[in-house]
Amino acid sequence: LNVGGTYFVSTRQTLCREPKSFLCRLCCQDGPELGSDKDETGAYLIDRDPTYFGPILNYLRHGKLIINKELAEEGVLEEAEFYNIASLVRLVKERIRDNENRTSQGPVKHVYRVLQCQEEELTQMVSTMSDGWKFEQLISIGSSYNYGNEDQAEFLCVVSRELNNSTNGIVKEPSEKAKILQERGSRM
Repeated sequence: LNVGGTYFVSTRQTLCREPKSFLCRLCCQDGPELGSDKDETGAYLIDRDPTYFGPILNYLRHGKLIINKELAEEGVLEEAEFYNIASLVRLVKERIRDNENRTSQGPVKHVYRVLQCQEEELTQMVSTMSDGWKFEQLISIGSSYNYGNEDQAEFLCVVSRELNNSTNGIVKEPSEKAKILQERGSRM
């Protein structure tokens, strides 16, 4: 194929992976239904940007969407639509939508809490965490209390959650379970 002056070599089998695509109709059917010019070497002439054809051809080769960082996903989408490769169009649109969602949310920030608890409280505290809190680290700080004849181990429990309690400038009040975690953390 001669795409915009750049030569690409492939097999008919690869070009026909998408039976309804432009490329399959161009060179894989008996007596191509698309009339297309050929250059002096016999390569089909396709007047498109060769920069964006590489990801198209690689997708047909192995079924994965790989786009160099220098390429705009919108350009690959445009070419996928031109070549009528429906499965690739869906993949690129999905990736564009995911990237837009990621950038519109901004960087993810976390809030961390350090909670002090005794050995007997540890299981209950970790099992009752909710509201997006997740366990990060457990640090043993030894034992500093004696209850009767028993020595109780003390721990610091580090928990975190994504900081997303501000929407349009309105700060939401923490839930009851979050307040309990904050109270436990203030014992330090």
